[in-house]
Amino acid sequence: MSDWTSLWYVWLILLAVFLLLLCGVSASCVKFCCRKKRPPVETFPRHPCDLTVIGIDSDSTAHSTVT
Repeated sequence: MSDWTSLWYVWLILLAVFLLLLCGVSASCVKFCCRKKRPPVETFPRHPCDLTVIGIDSDSTAHSTVT
């Protein structure tokens, strides 16, 4: 049976995983802190919409070409 201290590649993998987790946690904290300091920005400004409705009779030629 191998001794765990002699398996250097296992410790290297564990160190790499730990560093990735540490970077992810620190990036999340920085993102959260920066978001709290800035005032909220509206992503899509509201614009008034125009809606046009055209009534078509069943006897109209436009209705017969559409159907």
